Amino acid sequence: MRTRAQYLERLSKMNRNLYSNGEKIDRLDPRQEGALNVMGLTFDAAWDPASKDLCTATSHITGETINRFNHIHQNSEDLHKKQDMTRLLCNKVGGCIQRCMGIDAANAINAVSYEAQKSPKAKTAYHDNFLKWLEWFQSEDLVASCAQTDVKGERLKRPAEQIDPDMYVHVVEERSDGIVVRGSKVHISEASISDEILVVPNRALQKGEESYAVCFAVPSDYEGIKQVVHYHLNRKRDFFQKGIETGYTDSYIIFDDCFIPWERVFLCGEIQHGGIAALLFALFHRHSYSGCKPAALDYVIGMAGLAADINGIDKTHHVREMLSRLIMTGELGYAAGYTASALAKPEVYMPGMGMVPYGPGSYIPNSIYANVGRCLTGEAVFHEQEILCNIAGGMPATFPFEKDLMNPETKALLEKYLNRNPKIPIEDQIKFWLNFIDFGLSGYAGTSQYGNYHGGGSPIMEQIAITTQYDLESKKDIVREIAGMSQRKK
Repeated sequence: MRTRAQYLERLSKMNRNLYSNGEKIDRLDPRQEGALNVMGLTFDAAWDPASKDLCTATSHITGETINRFNHIHQNSEDLHKKQDMTRLLCNKVGGCIQRCMGIDAANAINAVSYEAQKSPKAKTAYHDNFLKWLEWFQSEDLVASCAQTDVKGERLKRPAEQIDPDMYVHVVEERSDGIVVRGSKVHISEASISDEILVVPNRALQKGEESYAVCFAVPSDYEGIKQVVHYHLNRKRDFFQKGIETGYTDSYIIFDDCFIPWERVFLCGEIQHGGIAALLFALFHRHSYSGCKPAALDYVIGMAGLAADINGIDKTHHVREMLSRLIMTGELGYAAGYTASALAKPEVYMPGMGMVPYGPGSYIPNSIYANVGRCLTGEAVFHEQEILCNIAGGMPATFPFEKDLMNPETKALLEKYLNRNPKIPIEDQIKFWLNFIDFGLSGYAGTSQYGNYHGGGSPIMEQIAITTQYDLESKKDIVREIAGMSQRKK
C-alpha cells in the first residue's frame, strides 16, 4: 500500500492534460490542494492503527493486504465495512471522501465483465483483462475515478437518436489491437487527481446502440484525453484557520479519438450487459451514499447543535424537533444501507425475471434498500439547509469579513456585538460562524448541495429503481387474502 507522499509523488510525474480557467495546470496545482488533502486521508487511514482494520482488506486475487477502496466485496461483511469506513472518513472532512467512485465502478465491472466474457461473440477476454488490471490496480494502490455521466445532448432522445453521436461516449473504430472512442463524460468527481479512469455506460441500451456499450480503464493523463477541471474551494483564511482545508474537483473528460488497447477493454458491444453496468455502478455508488450521507448529516447535526448553543436556544422545543428530523434522516439512511449489505447476494434484478445470479460470486447490495437510503437522504438536502438557516438566524449572511475582525479599530467592538453566549469563547464563536458560512452560504456550498442532491443519481432515478424492482404484486396478494378476493393467476 502507498502512503500519502507516494500518491502525491506519482501525480507530480503525470502528463499535463488538465485545463482550468483558461490555463493548463499541474495535478499538484494549489487550487487542487484541498481535494488532495481529502484524498490523502484515504492513504493515512490505511496505515493508522486506529482505522487500518476497517480501511484495509485482503485481496481475493493475491491474498495480500490492500486498501479497502480497491477491494471487490466478497461477502456482506465487506459491504458493512465499506459503509462504516466511508462514514468514518467522511466524518474527518465534513463531506465526501472522494475515493468511492473507483471501488463502486470496479465492483460493477467485475460482475459485468465476467458475464460478458461468457458470450461466444465476446471480442476479447473481458473478465481476464479486468482481473489483470485489478491485480495491478490493487498492488499499486491506485486511485480511480468513474466516468459514467454522458453529455446526453437532446435529453429526450436515446443515444442512437442524437443528431451528434458524440453526445454519448461510443466506439468509433474497432481495430486488431484495440478500440477508438469519442465523446465526453461530465461532472466526473476527482478525475483530475486520480491515477485511473474507469468508464461505464450511462443508461440502458437497445439494439442499434452497440457502440455505446463499452467499459474500459484508462490512465487519467492518457494521450487522447483532455480534462476541463472545475475546482471548488472555500475562501482562504488569513487568521482563523480551520482544522483541515478541504476542496473538491470535477472534470469534463473529453475523449478525442482516444485509442484503448484490448487488454484494457472490459465490455464492447454487448448491450444487455451495458445496461447492467450502468445499473450496477449506480447501485454500488448509492450504497456508498449510505455511509457518506449519514456522515454529512453528522456534520449538519453538529452544526445545528452548535448554532443552537451559541444562540442560546438549544433547549427550545422547535430546535429539538428539527434536530430529531436530521437525526432520523441520517440514521434511517445508514440503516437502509446496512440492510442492503446484510441482504446482499451475487444477484441482479432482470425485468420480467426478478433476481438472477450474476457475476463471479462477488456480493451486490440489495437494490431496494440501497435506493431507499439514497433517495431518503438525497431528498432531504435542501431541507437540511432550511433547518440550519432557521436555527442560525440571519447572522451568517451578514457576518463581518475576517480582516474587520482583526482590525484594531473594529476588533473589540465586533467581538462585543457578535458575542451571543458568554460561556463560549468569542474566538470559538467566530471560527464556528466562518465555518458555517463555508458550509451554507459560499459558492463552494452551492456546488456541494447540487452534488449531494444529484450525485449517484437524482432522487427520481432512485424512485424509478424502487418502483420497477419492488415486488408490488405480493403486497396486493396480502390484501386479496385478507379481503377474501380471488387470488391472482401466477
